[in-house]
Amino acid sequence: MQSQILPSRAALVDRIALQFEYGQNLIVLLGTSGLGKSYLLETFITDKYNDFNKAFVQVGAQMTDVQLMTQLLEQSFNAPLIDHNLSLSQNYYQLAQQQQCGACLWVIDGGRHLSEELIAELELLSKNAPNVLYIMIASQSKLAFKDAVNIHLEPLNIVESKQLMGWYFTSLPYDEDPVFQTFLVEAQGNPSLLLAWQPSEQVADIVVKDKVSWRLQLLTLLLIIMLLIIGLVYKADMTQWWESANRQIDEQVLSTAITTEQAIENKPQQFIAPKTIEPPAAVIQKPTQDNTINNVPAIVGSLTQATSVVEQEKPASKPVEEKPITKPEKTKSQNPIVKIPSNWYLQQPEDNFVIQLLAVTQQQVGNEFIVKHKLENIANTYQTKRNGKMWWVVTTGSFANLNEAKQALQALPAEVRKNKPFYKKISKIKQEIARVDQ
Repeated sequence: MQSQILPSRAALVDRIALQFEYGQNLIVLLGTSGLGKSYLLETFITDKYNDFNKAFVQVGAQMTDVQLMTQLLEQSFNAPLIDHNLSLSQNYYQLAQQQQCGACLWVIDGGRHLSEELIAELELLSKNAPNVLYIMIASQSKLAFKDAVNIHLEPLNIVESKQLMGWYFTSLPYDEDPVFQTFLVEAQGNPSLLLAWQPSEQVADIVVKDKVSWRLQLLTLLLIIMLLIIGLVYKADMTQWWESANRQIDEQVLSTAITTEQAIENKPQQFIAPKTIEPPAAVIQKPTQDNTINNVPAIVGSLTQATSVVEQEKPASKPVEEKPITKPEKTKSQNPIVKIPSNWYLQQPEDNFVIQLLAVTQQQVGNEFIVKHKLENIANTYQTKRNGKMWWVVTTGSFANLNEAKQALQALPAEVRKNKPFYKKISKIKQEIARVDQ
């Protein structure tokens, strides 16, 4: 017995066996490609009539009538001697007389490749076989049998489609997922199409490019810091140079003065006039012929006056203005930030409904969606985990019944309703929020 079979397919296997029990020896199973005819034939020949001699042949476009006849007879009889010049029915009659083969079950897959002669032979044997012979044939189109029972293989319904996919895929999207629901409807219950589901390719992943690269922001910040450091170093060097220049001027002025004691004691001291400072007119006087004797009080007075003049002409050092160090402003985020009030959902009654507007894998996209459509006052956002990824879901409202939610949906802007929003219960949202911590 095969490991798994859907309930509708198991019921069809029992129905075919019941038709054989009612005396119908030739049954044709009809169905389009991909509905699982071969799987059903394998299940039937495995589970039913275990005491029969069974023959299973898959007919292809390259198989001849002689090859098909040979395979059927070799699987039904013990080492048969087959005459290729005789037909299938003639060989079967001769072998049945030579040895007792018992009841036989023939299952043929690919009936569209059968020739008209072989169809007539199979129909003749189903009616006039010397022993019990059940023949079951699978085909995509109706065959030229006159008295065969045609059983049509129906597509799977939505429930069995999800059950079949659950056997082959470890994790499927939620039932409310619009992409998954569209896939189920378009597959039309065809197992081959259902098993072609590609989860990674059929999940929308929106990538938003940054308007300003973080590398450019980092480079700008480093450049500003470097300019500030250069400015501080330059300021320190200029302050030190200005202080040293003032110190040299003071030393140069002091070197031109003599003390009062030296002048009183009449100790001559060489006077070197500075080049940059002109002596006052009171000092520069030509001695007359009458002043042949040193006048000590006059010299002392002139030197004192010269010193005071020099001090008055000494330029006052200007205080160095300290420029305030301006810190670079932090780059403001160009996108608004919307908080995720998950606690709001946990406080709502579980029977209430909300309207889901958007579900994306990046929070920034959901924030831009809320701001673009001016939904800040009515939108709520929560975070969940699906297929190993974090999702941000945007909803609106909390309605006590479905009628209120439908009225609110009609009141939404036309641009928002283009995304096909749908209704969701608070109890379902609480389960999705709980998956984040798992």
